[in-house]
Amino acid sequence: MFLREMIQAYRERDPAARSALEVLLCYPGLHAVIWHRLAHGLWTRGAILPARMTAHLGRFLTGIEIHPAATIGRRLIIDHGMGVVIGETAEIGDDVYLYHQVTLGGTSTARGKRHPTIGNNVIVGAGAKILGGILVGENARVGANAVVVSAVAANTTVVGIPARPVARRVEKSPGRKPVFDAYGTPTDCDLDPLLHELEHMRGALAELEARMMRTARVQAVE
Repeated sequence: MFLREMIQAYRERDPAARSALEVLLCYPGLHAVIWHRLAHGLWTRGAILPARMTAHLGRFLTGIEIHPAATIGRRLIIDHGMGVVIGETAEIGDDVYLYHQVTLGGTSTARGKRHPTIGNNVIVGAGAKILGGILVGENARVGANAVVVSAVAANTTVVGIPARPVARRVEKSPGRKPVFDAYGTPTDCDLDPLLHELEHMRGALAELEARMMRTARVQAVE
């Protein structure tokens, strides 16, 4: 059931996946999740060292590092995969899509919850870093190379360093899944919130200068 579901998810969301056998044999993201299931099973049974060794072997074979204590939901897709790091206390919901070089990292050396929680249907673009025990809400999008250090609300897209929300259209039709944004970077929104703010400030400054010039002319006439 697990393998059938995973293979079907890859075939539905990756146009390069031409057959179930190809996904089973050639997709390191799928292999990494299989290794993690083995390691996580050992970890939950108290076999800490065997779990770490199993995870280490999975990392060696796939280039994807998942701590055996991390919690992963159903149908996780890790596209390309090389360089992905998922920390010990990370929690990932169902139908999450991660690209290569994504890091779900911690910002503290203290024990306890220190890695992110990723909600259902989240897409995280290549090179993105989500750091700390924060929540990324359902259907959120994290743009490529974004650095996320604070919580992301559901149905929100964030981009940049540090990541900031940007406006985007979200599919809200009853019974339909949210629109898939490749690399977590939609093309129907302003992708540079800082530039947007600068343009807004420039417009406000130009308006202020015009008002001052009008005031100066009035005073000169008087």
